[in-house]
Amino acid sequence: MTRRVRAYFAPVDRANSSPTVFDPAQMGRFALDAPPAPWADLGWVARFVRKSGTKVEALRAGAPAMTLAQVRSEVEATVALEFEAWGKLQAALASGSQQTNLLTTAAGSAANGSGGVAAAPVPLLTGTGPASTATALNVGAAAAAGFSAGSLIAVDADYTGQLGYLGAGVSAAYVRSASAVRSDVNYIRRVTLNVGVVAAIDAGVLQLASPLLAGVPAAGMQVSPLVGFCDREGASFFQEWSALFVIDGVQGDRALLHYPRLQAMQGSAEAVDALAPPLERVRLAAAFRALPVKDTNDGETVVRFRSYLPAALRAV
Repeated sequence: MTRRVRAYFAPVDRANSSPTVFDPAQMGRFALDAPPAPWADLGWVARFVRKSGTKVEALRAGAPAMTLAQVRSEVEATVALEFEAWGKLQAALASGSQQTNLLTTAAGSAANGSGGVAAAPVPLLTGTGPASTATALNVGAAAAAGFSAGSLIAVDADYTGQLGYLGAGVSAAYVRSASAVRSDVNYIRRVTLNVGVVAAIDAGVLQLASPLLAGVPAAGMQVSPLVGFCDREGASFFQEWSALFVIDGVQGDRALLHYPRLQAMQGSAEAVDALAPPLERVRLAAAFRALPVKDTNDGETVVRFRSYLPAALRAV
């Protein structure tokens, strides 16, 4: 018996198709509010449905034909769910493609559907004052005056012609040519998932409400203020993440569904529930298809692991 399903996601190394590994033997009993790094807690989800599209066919021989063995002719698994909360990661996962940060625009920039030309970024100071960390960004007193508690920020490197997967901590976009992104110095910050909320400002240091997804900022990273997030219908990029869904039993048992590689299989969508008129609840609806990995224990190619951890003294 369980009340709800809890969702956790972690990055996939897209360049090497290397997912984040979850070992249920070592980590299966983690506290729900404190998942092991680098898993991110995306909260409770509603209407969680997983489907196995795996097909089993009979091998027949003889006259009359008789079944001699069985084979799996097709392996597929899909997951659909609705996020209970809206947030950067939830919206990015449900978007199906790149999600852009709506960077604060430069004065006089032309209007654009995913945000116009961004204002100049703010550098992180080195050698002056405290070093920046995953939760505290030293920008100096003068620059800090441009931020306030509640400000949204993106922290990442300048775009200087890099190709391939881009984004600190998580691959947020794929760039084939510098001309495609107009060699925009702010492009990586425009798409990065390395974002945060300023909780307080102390002597030129931006104190963040939660750690940056990519951890301590690397040398050369800069800060861009933003006002929100935007996704688009279409585009060529596919979000891909490792996923873990926990079904916590009220009697102490636990089921874990681990999908090493999930890609979004639909565009952005919402689900609407009617509440007391005129109110409605709007949830982010997401659907994913599982991609294969090899289990190093025996070399088998699989798309999902299901683990069951019995409660203490439960008959097995």
